Amino acid sequence: MERLPPPSMSLCCVSEQTPPPYLKFSEWKFKLFKVRPLGKPLPEDSQVANSDKGQVAASLDKVSENQVEVSALPSQVPSERDAGLNKSIQTISKDAFCLSQRETENHQSNLQNLCRICGGSFKSDPCKRSYPVHGPVDDDTQALLRKREKRATSWPDLLAKVFKTDVRGDVDTIHPTNFCHNCRNVIQRKFSNSPGEVYFPRKDAMEWQPHSLSCDVCGTSFRGVKRKKRPLNPPLSKKRRVVAGGARKPSYVRNVKQVNNKALMKKIANCKKIHLSTKILAVDYPVDFVKSVSCQVCEHILADPVETTCKHLFCRACLLKCLKVMGSFCPVCCYPCFPTDLVSPVKSFLNILNNLALRCPVKDCQEEVVLGKYSHHLSSHKEVEDKEGYMYINKGGRPRQHLLSLTRRAQKHRLRDLKLQVKAFAEKEEGGDVKSVCLTLFLLALRSRNEHRQADELEAIMQGKGSGLPPAVCLAIRVNTFLSCSQYHKMYRTVKAITGRQIFQPLHALRAAEKALLPGYHPFEWEPPLKNVSSNTDVGIIDGLSGMQPLVDDYPVDTIAKRFRYDAALVSALMDMEEDILDGLKTQDLDDYLKGPFTVVIKESCDGMGDVSEKHGCGPAVPEKAVRFSFTLMSISVPHGDSNVKIFEENKPNSELCCKPLCLMLADESDHETLTAILSPLVAEREAMKNSVLLLDMAGIPRMFKFIFRGTGYDEKLVREVEGLEASGSTYICTLCDTTRQEASRNLILHSITRSHSENLERYEVWRSNPYHETVDELRDRVKGVSAKPFIETVPSIDALHCDIGNAAEFYKIFQFEIGEVYRNPDASKEERKRWQSTLDKHLRKKMNLKPMTRMNGNFARKLMTMETVEAVCELIKCEERHEALRELMELYLKMKPVWRSSCPTKECPELVCQYSFNSQRFAELLATKFHYRYEGKITNYFHKTLAHVPEIIERDGSIGAWASEGNESGNKLFRRFRKMNARQSKFYEMEDVLKHHWLYTSKHLQKFMNAHNTLKNQVFTINPEQSESSFMTLDDSLEITDSMEF
Repeated sequence: MERLPPPSMSLCCVSEQTPPPYLKFSEWKFKLFKVRPLGKPLPEDSQVANSDKGQVAASLDKVSENQVEVSALPSQVPSERDAGLNKSIQTISKDAFCLSQRETENHQSNLQNLCRICGGSFKSDPCKRSYPVHGPVDDDTQALLRKREKRATSWPDLLAKVFKTDVRGDVDTIHPTNFCHNCRNVIQRKFSNSPGEVYFPRKDAMEWQPHSLSCDVCGTSFRGVKRKKRPLNPPLSKKRRVVAGGARKPSYVRNVKQVNNKALMKKIANCKKIHLSTKILAVDYPVDFVKSVSCQVCEHILADPVETTCKHLFCRACLLKCLKVMGSFCPVCCYPCFPTDLVSPVKSFLNILNNLALRCPVKDCQEEVVLGKYSHHLSSHKEVEDKEGYMYINKGGRPRQHLLSLTRRAQKHRLRDLKLQVKAFAEKEEGGDVKSVCLTLFLLALRSRNEHRQADELEAIMQGKGSGLPPAVCLAIRVNTFLSCSQYHKMYRTVKAITGRQIFQPLHALRAAEKALLPGYHPFEWEPPLKNVSSNTDVGIIDGLSGMQPLVDDYPVDTIAKRFRYDAALVSALMDMEEDILDGLKTQDLDDYLKGPFTVVIKESCDGMGDVSEKHGCGPAVPEKAVRFSFTLMSISVPHGDSNVKIFEENKPNSELCCKPLCLMLADESDHETLTAILSPLVAEREAMKNSVLLLDMAGIPRMFKFIFRGTGYDEKLVREVEGLEASGSTYICTLCDTTRQEASRNLILHSITRSHSENLERYEVWRSNPYHETVDELRDRVKGVSAKPFIETVPSIDALHCDIGNAAEFYKIFQFEIGEVYRNPDASKEERKRWQSTLDKHLRKKMNLKPMTRMNGNFARKLMTMETVEAVCELIKCEERHEALRELMELYLKMKPVWRSSCPTKECPELVCQYSFNSQRFAELLATKFHYRYEGKITNYFHKTLAHVPEIIERDGSIGAWASEGNESGNKLFRRFRKMNARQSKFYEMEDVLKHHWLYTSKHLQKFMNAHNTLKNQVFTINPEQSESSFMTLDDSLEITDSMEF
């Protein structure tokens, strides 16, 4: 008889073949019992998870079958104690899982009664008011924000700003989804000025933790009642019955639900006939690329794409339909999503999308068209179909004409039946309003053919709004025509009353449009942060004396000054040129997503505007002289390979349209202490920006900018003021070199640039401390005319505009002396000299139409310095030798002038640049010989700079005229016009308005709108030359309607 093995041995054999499930229960439980938080979507690999789950369940049942078979053997029956232990462990594990799931659900239900911010219970509020954390802002708060001119449409933005709590990444199983009424009052108190106390029970916002055994939420929810716990060891008598073949099959219910949701979203969108399928793409793109340019709902090519907060892309119409039907959640990831949070994708993505090549789906047309031009191409097919559609209809043996080609009487006859039907419907449904029914039918017809733009314009006219001009265009018109608020409002009201359409936008729309163009609107960051400059970016117009700490011993500043912060103004100027920068990258074949660093060259200008006194206005007794500090963006370059590529260069650097005002003050430019007090904070910001890099989001991509500042737009008077030099009549004639007036008259040509800002600072310290204990004359000779502290760094250069004016004034004197023959009689009386000047003025007025002026200006100088003027002056001079000397002197000057006046002399006049040394030397010889009576032992400042320093500056900077202060000088005339345009009672607010409108006047964004509007207006005149004046109203006609309007 064969002997059976002992029971323990048989168990070991079975365990080696099929290990019991409780040995690997720690591994299986995470596969079998995954707990997914409520409100979260299924993962993408749900099918794999379900399959794994099914396999594991099958393996469990298989193991249990093997155990049943083994236990059925009479010779291999294990002890009931071991089998019961296995079953009890499985039952305990499942009960523990059910318990943890129930606790999680209880924890989540308890969270719904607590505030997300302060952790307080909603039951303490008698009204039980609560607000969704991810919901839209209520009407009361929205009205309050609108009064405070803040932009926020959802609670997450306000919660992050007030409580410094980011709720966008909240999880439903950890964080509450609502906040209490008390926290809402804290938010409203933050943005309102109304008195009142609001109690916030915590110092900081509540920090939430996942559910655990020592959970505070669940512990406090029972109000001290001890929780009843289930026994850990269930009775062993209750055993589960294991039946062979009872393994559960894997279920795919969740996956089917997800597929049904996808199909449901496609049914909701219902855009098959509107949007384009990805099958018509002409190029076989990769699958991932096609998915990136297609809508996540309808799977068609993106049409009017929008981007959600969770960075998913959809068609606008598809997403709005899904949000309306399925709730305010992203269709892909279920992240909270609201229509107010939708933004347009970056421009680089839109460029790629619009350049996709499509194959035309129309039959017998295999033309490839880019997506941006597809609608225009498709409209040509529709026009052909329309023309063909009216050729086959025939009635009465005569070809039937198109309805629009008939006369009005024939149109009425053909539409008689339809008109009766519409009239009957209008009397029955709309109270006899036939017009509204016809317009509504026309709207439906337009929208059925996807003519949404025309439909929107028609609907706006029906509502009394009119298609109108965009607010930016209206703002450009107001600024460029110098209309005050009352004048613009009168024009807006009159045009609306006469035409019945809202062509111009109201003033509040213009104020909203100008905020995006003024400094302080765009966020930015400096790396490293600017020293002694606030990191706050929403800074608009500030007081010019802000940033200066007044002390008891300081000079009393009696002035009014308004300015922008330098870094905020530079950011606004760069964002205003966003399109130019992107176009420059495209022109240079560079990627438009290039991050930089971009190098920006800035030209700084400062000049006095003279007397600007006005009768109106009240305030403190301040000087009626004004000074303006401005800057110009000259060029922008980016490194590419081994060189720098210039992507932008200002074409008109001396125009007032590109010279942006930075600081405006009522002060005298000769007051060194006042200029120092006002411009010192500005200079400190400039010095801080030299050592930092600007981080700015442009076209959705963070880019880096470095700045190079060049202070060249100063006239000689202001250079001497800011560099601490003596006045122009002093012994030291030049601001570029250390030569004296006597040395310069003996040597007119051979001089070099020796002065610099750092050297002037060292000389000032020597002048202040006198370390060598020298006399006044010896100390003055040592410091070379530095007598005050330099406070602005300037680049040694020549102001081309004032150089022309100074040289023209000197030629005007030469003409007078030649008429009076001073070369023969140098000792002339004062009366004789006045007679020479009167004779010259009368002759120039007669021959050259030059009116005499008390002070030389740029226009008079340009007309005076011509060969025609010399010929006219020669008529008053008898000696032929003097005629030749004057002609040669003027001819040499006219050959030298383009070198320092042109923006790029090496390109515009290369021959004159090569001949400049010879011409200047010959010019100096004429002054020393033929005109020695005037220049014996003396020379003017501008003649010295013209003859001695022009070639060196051209070699160093490449140009003199481009870096001149002419743009700032041209802006002087705008001050009085803007001041008259904004006639406020207070001079403080008046200066703010002038600075704001001057900045808007220089905006390239508004200039493009204005140019496009003028072009469109000219096209209207050229297309309809025979149209009567009463048939339409242009901008000029509408402006002429109002009274007391000035341009």
